[in-house]
Order: sequence, then C-alpha cells, then structure tokens
Amino acid sequence: MEYDIDKLVGEMDFQSGQFQDIGNGLFLTNREIEVLDRYKIPYRNCHSLKEILFEIEEVLEEMDIVEEDLDLVSSTISERDYYQNTNK
Repeated sequence: MEYDIDKLVGEMDFQSGQFQDIGNGLFLTNREIEVLDRYKIPYRNCHSLKEILFEIEEVLEEMDIVEEDLDLVSSTISERDYYQNTNK
C-alpha cells in the first residue's frame, strides 16, 4: 500500500499540541486548553499543575460517566507535573 506523505502531513494537527503560556509560569497545550474551557475549569486561576489537576478531579467526581477527553487531559498534565517536579 502506498501513502502520500504530503497528504498525511497536511492532515496532521500540529496546532493542538503547541504549548501556550497561561500565566503563573504554567504551560498547557491548545488541546488541553480547549478541553478545560469546554468543562469550564478555571485553570487560569491556578498557580500549579497540581491545582489544575485538583479542579479536573472535582469536575470528574460530579459527572456520572467518565469523560475520556477530560480524563486524558488529566493524565497528560499529571505526567508533565511528575517530570517537571521530580528530582532526578
């Protein structure tokens, strides 16, 4: 099977993975910001990634079902927090 590399690269969404400075020394990807905005999570008021994770967990606890997109954002932020704040 042949693939058109130019077409495949043209279809990739590089913008969603770009980091944005949200203030307080925190960076989130455009995709994370989009999901947090959708669930009305006040991430701009947070001073750490742990605070953002706390806000996400509060929203997830209120829901009857697990929202996969919000759960994924929680996982990626949690992983980033671990690697940024763990002594190596």
